[in-house]
Amino acid sequence: MLDRSEVGKRGYLDRDFRLVHLKDSLAQKIDYHYHEFDKLVIFLGGKVTYVVEGVTYFLKPWDIVLIQHNLIHRPIIHAEEPYERAVLWLGRDWIAQRSDPGEPLDACLDKSREQGFHLLRTGEEGRLGYARSIQQLEEALRSEALFGARRMADTLCQQILIQVNRDFLRANTAPAETDSYHLDPKMEEILHYIAANLEGDLSVDALAARFYMSRYYLMPRFKEITGYTVHQYTVQKRLLRAGELIREGVPVMKAAEQAGFPEYSTFLRAFQNTFHTSPKNFR
Repeated sequence: MLDRSEVGKRGYLDRDFRLVHLKDSLAQKIDYHYHEFDKLVIFLGGKVTYVVEGVTYFLKPWDIVLIQHNLIHRPIIHAEEPYERAVLWLGRDWIAQRSDPGEPLDACLDKSREQGFHLLRTGEEGRLGYARSIQQLEEALRSEALFGARRMADTLCQQILIQVNRDFLRANTAPAETDSYHLDPKMEEILHYIAANLEGDLSVDALAARFYMSRYYLMPRFKEITGYTVHQYTVQKRLLRAGELIREGVPVMKAAEQAGFPEYSTFLRAFQNTFHTSPKNFR
């Protein structure tokens, strides 16, 4: 069973979107976690590597990390320099409401999940545009008393997301620079397989046999790359999938089955331990 101290939900979004601008001098340790909202991390300064679903990104100023809901991630913060970033939390309902037919505002996030690549490296001109947009959004959020401030902030947030979509979808593939990220191709293949086969046998032995490797190599390597065991990872992914299905209106027992839990009692215990609520209340 997954230990929430190792991989848990972090942060709660009680509004359509939220912008936070942070600068930390202390290199705090942040565990692997996930969110039920979408997130853009605009890296402004410091020495930080960011791990998203087993891929490590070596950040440069004005890199943007795209983190869709339920993706497991963590920053690794080095103490040499203060860590500065602007983080945009995006409510999923808000994104859906602001999207046009055929042009969902989370297209870039869907694409990043599909490709398994979550980094947008901006050019000099793009950096100036993002800097201006973030400053304008910060000013709008501080000026709540002014006429139309809320609508202005809403519009500016949409503009940032539109620009990220244009830049990320235009790039289409991972950049050629080998200094921007690191991944283990075999582990990436395994992670994609797990995501696509949650209903199947995802035991260590089954994965080792499918990918022609020793279970004694797979277990420590998987832990090294992702931060947790194969069992912890697959249970978490199944729970997150079940939660998605439940919120879409799928009956709880059917959602558990479709997410890969053969026994409902096992699912119920794991669900309550992870989300601290029953599936009915979660919906």
